[in-house]
Amino acid sequence: MQILGIILVALIIIIGLIYLSWKRIGDADIKFYLEKHTPFVLAEAEKSRVIFTTTFEVANIGKQCATIMDCFVRSQLPYEQFDKVEVRGKAQLAGVPRDDDYFEAVLIQKHEKIEIVIKIELTDRNAGDIKKTLEHTVDIPVDVVYQHTARHEASLSKKRLVLPAKEIASLLNIELIN
Repeated sequence: MQILGIILVALIIIIGLIYLSWKRIGDADIKFYLEKHTPFVLAEAEKSRVIFTTTFEVANIGKQCATIMDCFVRSQLPYEQFDKVEVRGKAQLAGVPRDDDYFEAVLIQKHEKIEIVIKIELTDRNAGDIKKTLEHTVDIPVDVVYQHTARHEASLSKKRLVLPAKEIASLLNIELIN
């Protein structure tokens, strides 16, 4: 019976040491600082479409390397709220523009940061004058969805970003009509 007790105590000690070792090693801790994004800018303007961009920081404040495997933007503007524009979003690494909608996976070492650019394209559904159409706009909500992993299993997270109607009006030099 004493041998069983000694084995049990030894097993508990070994498990405790493994746990402490694992805790010291740690994991990645990804932070999307979307709430601290740069002011929106008008990146492109044509007769029936405009593109606004903003940039935000992603930091790995953890103890291990992390991977952002995918990042995309999904419109959250239903037809019932404003059916005059089509909203398309895109996420890409700052300084690495792409013409397709592919987000190239990126490693973020511990205590490092990267920047992601969000593009929001608004197109008049009737190919009309986008400035006239946007005089009646509402705030444009989009979700930034990202897939990330490190020592933990891959997981999806999302954060909300809003392109305010007042900012749209200011950038296009138009007045909002309610």
